[in-house]
Amino acid sequence: MKAIVQNEYGTTDVLRLTDLPEPEAGPDGVVVQVRAAGVDPGVRHLMEGTPYLVRLMGFGVRRPKARVRGLDFAGIVHAVGENVTEFRPGDEVFGTCQGSFAEYALTTVDKLARKPGRLGFHEAAAVPISAFTALQALRDKGGITPRQKVLVIGAGGGVGGYAVQIAKAFGAEVDGVCSTGKVDLVRSLGADTVFDYTREDFTGGYDVILDTAGTRSLTSLRKCLTPLGTLVIVGGEGDGKWIGPVGRNLRALLLGPFVKHKLRGLFSTENREDLETLRALIEEGKLAPVIDRTYSLAEVPEAIRYAGEGHVRGKVVITV
Repeated sequence: MKAIVQNEYGTTDVLRLTDLPEPEAGPDGVVVQVRAAGVDPGVRHLMEGTPYLVRLMGFGVRRPKARVRGLDFAGIVHAVGENVTEFRPGDEVFGTCQGSFAEYALTTVDKLARKPGRLGFHEAAAVPISAFTALQALRDKGGITPRQKVLVIGAGGGVGGYAVQIAKAFGAEVDGVCSTGKVDLVRSLGADTVFDYTREDFTGGYDVILDTAGTRSLTSLRKCLTPLGTLVIVGGEGDGKWIGPVGRNLRALLLGPFVKHKLRGLFSTENREDLETLRALIEEGKLAPVIDRTYSLAEVPEAIRYAGEGHVRGKVVITV
């Protein structure tokens, strides 16, 4: 099979399109013929091995343990292990794995669900990682309830776009913050008010703030919360190559016990139950992916470079 492989950490120059043996299912695995794969910020971090904390978390200190990049995918079940009863060859599925930038990928049933019928493969591949993050940030960390006032910073990006829609599906009043070129998009996703951060700023009164941008201080964000409001920090950049965006999460964790606000960081987890929740929202017409650009498998390096520029409207997708 064709796959995008890296043997060392580095920029997109370390990525190569090459031939690898097709993966084998084993007793508990599921081999999927990949039809499309999503590009998320985690792909670049794992490619570069930065922040260096990533390497210490089990991804390989000197070189990446997993040679094939890519996490999100949608495709067709190719083969299943003898212990797998939930899926069979020919099923259309979406989910996550290690190595979706390839013609075939190995995953497990706990990271897999049937593809929503409303979506094509390229649309379904744009869902899992970013929508997992948005759902878990708002529901699990933010404790969102109907009629709350929610602010999503970075509302035109992958996580932010899903967060706006999920917050609306949960019955909240939702405002979004984005750049000029994404105002109409964020409004179309259901935001009640959209702030163009290059021209105006938001004020206060929010029950939940979800910050995906990472450019504002904890102090400035807390001023915009209600007295018992919740700030959820997801992603963002900064704090150098050692801890990167994790630094903001650590500062929030340290400050949390001394303030009335709830300060939360998030490292999303991949699981089938949340995939089914997202699938249900999609089938109900309450959640839809936004695709900025699509690239071929050979164009993965270009796709990662584009995604890293920070101007993506929604998601970037690889078609296989």
